[in-house]
Amino acid sequence: MTVSRIRRVATPKKALTGAVVGLATAGLVTIAAPAQAAAPTAAPVAPAAKVAAPQASTGSAKSIAKKLIPDAKQYQAFSKIVEHESGWDPQASNPSGAYGLVQALPGSKMSSAGSDWKTNPATQIKWGLDYMNDRYGSPAEAWQFWQSNGWY
Repeated sequence: MTVSRIRRVATPKKALTGAVVGLATAGLVTIAAPAQAAAPTAAPVAPAAKVAAPQASTGSAKSIAKKLIPDAKQYQAFSKIVEHESGWDPQASNPSGAYGLVQALPGSKMSSAGSDWKTNPATQIKWGLDYMNDRYGSPAEAWQFWQSNGWY
């Protein structure tokens, strides 16, 4: 298998998906299957509460999100957006200045959810939920918009 370095070139709100994400964020890439989209759902989600010091791994970010978004349909929609935007990497960045799980632009906007916004997935998830609820009404409605536009 040949492994090579890549530089991510994408529109500001699009991120690599699937198995490529972990390797791409580390500067490496291999061949991966394309991601699949899911149908949107609707219903607002209550704003999230702070969660204690999480680890910055994909699995822990997902488990934090599941705790903060108990409605399965809303979690699924949130998860699809995060998968497309950052591949669940809380330190994903984009040349446009977008940052984190939900690719806030600029990333510093997430400081309104906590001073640890650069490293704490819970802070990023809380900010992302607030953003999706305020702008779209729910994560499901944000996902529906994302599917139509390729960004949210």
